[in-house]
Amino acid sequence: MKKYALVTGGSRGLGRAICQMFAQRNIPVLINYQTNQQAAEEVRDSIIACGGEADLLQFNVGNEEEVSRALDAWEQAHPDDYIAYLVNNAGIRRDNVLFMMPEQDWHDVINTSLNGFYYVTRKLLPKMMMRKHGGRIVNMASLSGIKGMPGQTNYSAAKAALIGATKALAQEVASRNVTVNAVAPGFIETDMTKDLPQEQLKDLVPMKRFGKPAEVAALVGFICSEEASYITGEVISINGGLYT
Repeated sequence: MKKYALVTGGSRGLGRAICQMFAQRNIPVLINYQTNQQAAEEVRDSIIACGGEADLLQFNVGNEEEVSRALDAWEQAHPDDYIAYLVNNAGIRRDNVLFMMPEQDWHDVINTSLNGFYYVTRKLLPKMMMRKHGGRIVNMASLSGIKGMPGQTNYSAAKAALIGATKALAQEVASRNVTVNAVAPGFIETDMTKDLPQEQLKDLVPMKRFGKPAEVAALVGFICSEEASYITGEVISINGGLYT
């Protein structure tokens, strides 16, 4: 029996770093992506080149039918294995002040972060709960979901809801050896922050820099380890002291 890790939105940024972290720990990785197949293949190939095991799993996390079809097919092809580590990382930003925000931008952001968590987690939970070794679920939240950020009412709402879901689900599944935690990054050097005024924003951070994807991945790795087996229902910030 193999225990796999599934990272949604695993082709770039934080997702890429988290996939590589799992591979370095000798955990086979399923790299989820929606449209950017080339980027996902690059992550897979980089893992395989270093002696790791990785495969691609294409679906839109916000589409329940696509999620079910892809995960059903994987489970049928791997009857003796299961996904023991789930990182709900997929998310998008559509920043705007609320009174000018198109309705579609509101729904798209909520659908990816929040509904995506629901569709994927609900599908994988039964197998995790049935297994003796349980599982680990890590939801990628954000400073925006804790503090709230102007221009990100949709994103803040999605991530704050994800935090609430984390706390509730952790209590539901704790007795089955499944932990559920959230990681809330601040400003991290990824594609999602490349359009932000970094030099100005660095001055707001006590550490005077943006975080690195590998630093976030290391935190996720600890949460998924045996050493963290008594930690559940927590929201762990990683933001250089920007907000505590």
